[in-house]
Amino acid sequence: MRLYAGSSKQFISDSVRNQITQKLADAFFSYYRYYPSPGEKRSWQISLAKMSELIQYAELLDHGIILEFQLPQSSKRLDFLICGKDEFKSDNTVIVELKQWEKCKIAEGPNEVLTYLNGAEREVLHPSAQVGFYEMYLADTHAAFHGDNPVKLDACSYLHNYCRDPNDPIFDVKFKPLLNRNPIFTADDVELFINYLQGRLCSGNGIDVLNRIEQSKYRPSKKLMDHVGNIIKNKSEYILLDEQRIVYDRVLTEAQKGFHTKNKTVIVVKGGPGTGKSVIAINLMADLLLKGYNAQYATGSRAFTETLREIIGKRGSVQFKYFNSYSFAIRDEIDVIICDEAHRIREFSKNRFTQKDYKSDKFQIEEIINAAKVSVFFIDDKQIIRPKEIGTVEYIKDYANNFNSKIYEYQLEIQFRCSGSDGFISWVNNTLGIERTANILLDKNDNFEFKIFNSPIDLENAILEKVNMGFTGRLVAGFCWKWSDPDEYGNLNNDIIIGEFRRPWNAKPNAKKIAKGIPKAVLWAYDPNGINQVGCIYTAQGFEFDYIGVIFGNDLVYNFEKQQWEARIENVADPVLRKSGSNLVKYLKNIYRVLLTRGLKGCYVYFMNKDTENFIKSRIEF
Repeated sequence: MRLYAGSSKQFISDSVRNQITQKLADAFFSYYRYYPSPGEKRSWQISLAKMSELIQYAELLDHGIILEFQLPQSSKRLDFLICGKDEFKSDNTVIVELKQWEKCKIAEGPNEVLTYLNGAEREVLHPSAQVGFYEMYLADTHAAFHGDNPVKLDACSYLHNYCRDPNDPIFDVKFKPLLNRNPIFTADDVELFINYLQGRLCSGNGIDVLNRIEQSKYRPSKKLMDHVGNIIKNKSEYILLDEQRIVYDRVLTEAQKGFHTKNKTVIVVKGGPGTGKSVIAINLMADLLLKGYNAQYATGSRAFTETLREIIGKRGSVQFKYFNSYSFAIRDEIDVIICDEAHRIREFSKNRFTQKDYKSDKFQIEEIINAAKVSVFFIDDKQIIRPKEIGTVEYIKDYANNFNSKIYEYQLEIQFRCSGSDGFISWVNNTLGIERTANILLDKNDNFEFKIFNSPIDLENAILEKVNMGFTGRLVAGFCWKWSDPDEYGNLNNDIIIGEFRRPWNAKPNAKKIAKGIPKAVLWAYDPNGINQVGCIYTAQGFEFDYIGVIFGNDLVYNFEKQQWEARIENVADPVLRKSGSNLVKYLKNIYRVLLTRGLKGCYVYFMNKDTENFIKSRIEF
């Protein structure tokens, strides 16, 4: 997706006639179904006018221009791409990151600077680092830029309000490698910038190159679990962008400082589904271990932790823990604890099954912060799905203050799931009444595929068809049916019965015997045979698939008369949820939010309640 594409002559004409901002705004509304902010429109107006002037002066008049180009499988958009051929008639494209900065300060991180944005001084990526990561990401995910005869790709930044000073922090010696690869051009560097562009695009014919990019397909998105093993072996196939890289650098910086200070550091990273929380966490885990730090990766999910252990193997699995693993840890004995899905933190680590000698009276959050010099919490408050899960941002910060910790808080925004569609996840939040967003209607032109099926059999067949085509997929459901033990031979019972549709849940976590070919509960999402069972929230949370099929049960229904969502406790089979009282509706909404957002490419749904189905249909643009 892009908001604008055309020739350089057309771009100049639209800019000179003051039409470019409105064209972008109209394209933005057509795609997102709401208008861009006044600040974004002002930014377009100012920066694109500068680029128009420069392109005219450089006489780059036979080139292709793409504005606001969305990175594959991401919600991040690139400011400006210019396409053409070099002196050897090879296809080239240059990414230009546009900044209206006027000054900046040095920051601690290896890729960061401090600058004044949105009314406050903020830690941001150095422009060369930022655009360099965009370049790597695009080359890794877009078919036009890899394979046979790829379009060559370069990237730079244009700070058109910035005055060049060799002693400025932005040109600090630590940024020299970044600047050499992805240079910065300031207001005083117009001639240098023109030479840079002409050296790569001097032969024009840019529309041909632009069409190659527009017509090329994206490379299939990567799956977290498919690449964990390579990541741990220092073969990461993920490129961290913007705030993801800032979080990554902050953790490494604080880990290094931890050797020289007695103060603790707590880093809270907020983000919704698909914003890359687990991707950052796994990358951090790999690189911290390779740098010699005692880093541990902790979750509250048995399925997620055991799947990671299975992929990594016995040798590395010792570093993958649970939140309740730190009851008797010595203060600061671990350099960094990375807590993924921190919303699943509980009040205490002990329970009725804990042996007397291993019971601790400390709060679980205290145990974790006490054990580590640096604690990193990746969290989504809206994924709390059980009464005893109490991890929230404010809860973590309160206990961090009890330790006099230095606290950093970050918000992840870039969307990598649901085909990079912010719109689908915002629509789910709005439709379930979890959060008010601008996405009241689901855009029919959204890249993400959302379909409603008339029967669970049709739903299952659609998912199986995708799996047979080589995609990953799973069928999941709300917890509306009992979850029985396997029979004496280890075979699963068909607990989920809807008319002629009869299927088993995935195996129980505590099942003593499971028949051959049936994956353990903790490996249901990873094992290919998991396609033969229906997953519940406890085995699906934290995982992603190309396509997800959701059976939306009768436990959460929409009441048209009252115009609100209601819980039907008689249809709730989860004994823990049945005890959640007035919070039941909130938990059920969060559960279906999690289930509906497990897909990378598509979400298919069957609704048991027709009022609920009709309400959802009323929120879809036809």
